[in-house]
Amino acid sequence: MAGLEVLFTCVRGSITCPQDAVVCLVHWEMIKSGYRCIGSGDEPRGGERRSELLPADWSSNKELYSLRYTPTNTATPLLLKAITVDSTLIFNLMDSSTQQVSDLTVNISDHVDADQLSSFDRVFKDAESLSEKVRTQLLPPQDRPAQPERKSQRDEEEERRRRGEDSDPLRIPSRRTQPQWPGPTPPFAAGGADLDPFGSRGGGGMIVDPLRSGYPRSGFDPSSGIPDILPPGAVPPGARFDPFGPIGRHRPGGFDF
Repeated sequence: MAGLEVLFTCVRGSITCPQDAVVCLVHWEMIKSGYRCIGSGDEPRGGERRSELLPADWSSNKELYSLRYTPTNTATPLLLKAITVDSTLIFNLMDSSTQQVSDLTVNISDHVDADQLSSFDRVFKDAESLSEKVRTQLLPPQDRPAQPERKSQRDEEEERRRRGEDSDPLRIPSRRTQPQWPGPTPPFAAGGADLDPFGSRGGGGMIVDPLRSGYPRSGFDPSSGIPDILPPGAVPPGARFDPFGPIGRHRPGGFDF
């Protein structure tokens, strides 16, 4: 963590308790994020200037730390406060222009060794972890690292279900639409009319009236009678007549309506 050791060395004489070391590290993360300290306390004072260093009286109150910052490109003030509660430090950072507040609670013993306050190499137990918390929880939202969008539990379950189906070699894919057959002729179109007994597919059919089929008629008309078998008029006009074989003498036949 470049720069933190230089800052720690400059304020080593003011660090007399573990919470001092924590405030020092949080201050450095503010500086790295583009902010500059303009003084201590809640109210501004005359002659203040922006600085990367901590003010001379920054650790005068071990129960309540109060520091003011501004971004390097604007004059919008931010007020940082740290309150000691038992073995924790509760940080609050307020944007004075919008009154938006972010907070962070730090367990001091998790990050600082109270017996090594004078040694930078040993004082911090897990400086990287604390720095990450400052960046993701304490800094203003626009300055925090972008977090990947988390999928809802329902979306995650649906995705796992799809992956499981795709990886199953025995699974038969569902067909929600009719299959598209190649070529201009639809499936089962050939011969379909012949399988339709009423000819509803257009032409063909198994029940055919030879007198109404639309094909040229032969010279035979059963309504005119059959010599030696049926007298003229025995078969009503338009009735279906089935001679059960070739027309000829003594051949049985029949008709229906």
